[in-house]
Amino acid sequence: MSNRKITLFEALIPIVFLILFLAINYQVFGDEASSGANQFGLILGAAIAIIIASIRRIPFREVMERVSQNIKETVPALLILLLVGSLAGTWLLSGIVPAMIYYGLQILNPSFFLVSAVLIAALVSTATGSSWTTSATIGIALIGIGNSLGINTAMTAGAVISGAYFGDKMSPMSDTTNLAAAMAGTDLITHIKYMMITTVPSIIITLIIFLIIGLSIQTDGAINHEVILAAIADRFTITPWLFIVPVVVLGLIIKKTPPLVALLSGVILGAIFAAIFQQDLILDLSNKLNGANATSISLKDMYHVSMQSISNDINITTGNPILDDKALFSSGGMTGMLSTIELIICAMIFGGSMQAMGALRKISKALLSMVRGNASLVGATVFSAFGMNVLASDQYLAIVVPGKMFSEAYKEKGLTPENLSRSLEDGGTVTSVLIPWNTCGAYQSKVLTVDVFDYLPYAFFNIISPFMSIAVAALGYKIKHLSKRINNSDKQ
Repeated sequence: MSNRKITLFEALIPIVFLILFLAINYQVFGDEASSGANQFGLILGAAIAIIIASIRRIPFREVMERVSQNIKETVPALLILLLVGSLAGTWLLSGIVPAMIYYGLQILNPSFFLVSAVLIAALVSTATGSSWTTSATIGIALIGIGNSLGINTAMTAGAVISGAYFGDKMSPMSDTTNLAAAMAGTDLITHIKYMMITTVPSIIITLIIFLIIGLSIQTDGAINHEVILAAIADRFTITPWLFIVPVVVLGLIIKKTPPLVALLSGVILGAIFAAIFQQDLILDLSNKLNGANATSISLKDMYHVSMQSISNDINITTGNPILDDKALFSSGGMTGMLSTIELIICAMIFGGSMQAMGALRKISKALLSMVRGNASLVGATVFSAFGMNVLASDQYLAIVVPGKMFSEAYKEKGLTPENLSRSLEDGGTVTSVLIPWNTCGAYQSKVLTVDVFDYLPYAFFNIISPFMSIAVAALGYKIKHLSKRINNSDKQ
């Protein structure tokens, strides 16, 4: 692009300013920074990159073309985010998520409580694609049950977070899973399959550790969740038939149906099952929305409430303070995803500007000069993603910035993009919750009412995953190379 090569110092200037902006935003806004302030910080960082690009005589048109291309590449992920928000709304309204909580609470056993907490959180998170939703629903209930058993609250929180972030990594409905695949340039299913190589051993080790802890600690009291179960059953119609919807969605995904089609099917099925099983609930919500006092439900009421759950926020109260005070049964619908979409778009503006000015290539080459093998490259990616979680205080930036920065490095090393996408998740997605000032850490600490540094020693899955990623690379186990893919394509 430019006849004059950019220096490493110039390449780092926008990143330094971005980190400064984000640090100020965190000090001022706390965990609300990602609602708007961080987005503007990314735009300011992009503006600095554009200024440097103009000094290097890189045409503004070329910068905008790169930015436009970056945004275009993330459109599928943005559409998926909107559908994930809609899915959360209809699965709440239909009683699917409450049913998961209802049945999940009944399988707990004191001796295996921590293992059960990991598994239940993993199940809910995989089904919903959201670690935040998991913690704000089943997570709070598990914290309360653990307290009644005399189990250390931090241990319970660590188990919940371990399971929740397993699902956040592996669910095709997770925003970070889709984002990592998009940043690396691989397809979603390939990314998820490749993550199993590091994720499955990490969760197995986590379960073994919690099993040992659970069998060694003494618990007191009894699991007393009848009041919670009664409140859920009084508000929702709970039936195993509700699980048809998630089974169908997961089946579509397994059959390699495009994620947008699978998610849209889940949204529509959720609305249909709500109309079938939750008519009393819909009538009550319709009366509240319209300020009416109708005694029978109409098709208009069903449509109104369903569209409300799909597109906007919905809050279902049960009359139980344990459930209602934390707004367990609430969802933001598509509207709740808009701030995340804004953040991704602004991140693409920043990443595109950095790419157009040649900064990412310059930084990548500087890092590559210190890399001697696959393990060191994966290690550099993992710790860069972790570093962005620490410095940028945002999980998405920990995926986007290193993703753009290392993409060329992986190509030059002859590694397929799923190597990069897996490293981004192993280093970025799971470690975000371990940083108190990161949006994920701040959120989880607030929802679970446990300080980050208290639950950190027990978030075994989140601690193990980055090191497992590096260990697998060091062993050279199933590391995919571009040459092999090309050869296989030629044979076909």
